[in-house]
Amino acid sequence: MTGFLLRRVGGALFVLFALSVLVYAVFYVAPGDVARIACGPRCSTAQIDQVSQQLRLDDPVYAQYWHFLQGIVAGRDYSTGTEIAHCGAPCLGFSYQSDQQVTELILAKLPVTASLVSGAFVLWIIIGVGTGVLSVWRRGRLSERVLTWLTLAGTATPVFVIGLLLIIVFCSTLAWLPFPQYVPLTEDPEQWMWNLLLPWFALALLESAKYARLTRSSMLETLAEDHVRTFRAFGVSERAILGRHALRGAVAPVIALSALDFGTMFGGAVLTESLFGIPGLARELVEAVRTVDLPVVVGLVLVIGFFVVLANTVADVLYAVADRRVVLA
Repeated sequence: MTGFLLRRVGGALFVLFALSVLVYAVFYVAPGDVARIACGPRCSTAQIDQVSQQLRLDDPVYAQYWHFLQGIVAGRDYSTGTEIAHCGAPCLGFSYQSDQQVTELILAKLPVTASLVSGAFVLWIIIGVGTGVLSVWRRGRLSERVLTWLTLAGTATPVFVIGLLLIIVFCSTLAWLPFPQYVPLTEDPEQWMWNLLLPWFALALLESAKYARLTRSSMLETLAEDHVRTFRAFGVSERAILGRHALRGAVAPVIALSALDFGTMFGGAVLTESLFGIPGLARELVEAVRTVDLPVVVGLVLVIGFFVVLANTVADVLYAVADRRVVLA
């Protein structure tokens, strides 16, 4: 297991390094006038010259990337023309729109998105896997067909439609909940939960449809195997077969998919954050793209990529714990 963990951690570090090279090449090497793009369309000639000096665009490309990577690992100093501004590690540069360190800006938004994604993640696993198991348990009956239709409808329905329906029903018609306004967990845990209920369910209902279908298909595939027929021949109850064998066969694909979804949701929940007014990473990324704030865009892409790699590494470890044969592969 130690060797397996070392291989996975080493692979994750290599992927992160490759991601940093790719992101730097796409955003800082491929464009024409990098200083003008990085500074934004409203910058003056003096500001563009200052940005060019900060990014050391007169150096060779490999030296520029080395300074960029050095800033992430150990921090770096930026010249503003009249003084030197230090950016501590992990340094992702300064926003040319707000004149704020990109790392500080991301850290301010990260708890918001983490609250949204974590709560929705728990719900979509419970609802999705539970619905999949129930449809297999009730297979061949009317309830199974109803659950299948609901999962198909959930897969095809956009998240903003689900979110609007939840707002209309629970905020306007029934008036059970106020319109969501993000409240930090440290200020008021109860209001934090109540204000995130609708965004959690809007995101979870969309994602849970995929997990219901995946769980159902994986369990049905396991139930068709020879060893399951042998268990039935020896009188093992159907409930025990479903719980001990069929559900176990669905664990691996659910772990793999959930890791990918959890990581990508840090940057993929744009519609949910916009609809409910949640000031998270996804909305910040959209705003940075709109204002052409290149350091913020690069920083957010790297952070989102980090969470995707981290989630997949954790999924590999959990998969190995669930099936020891993976360690020997």
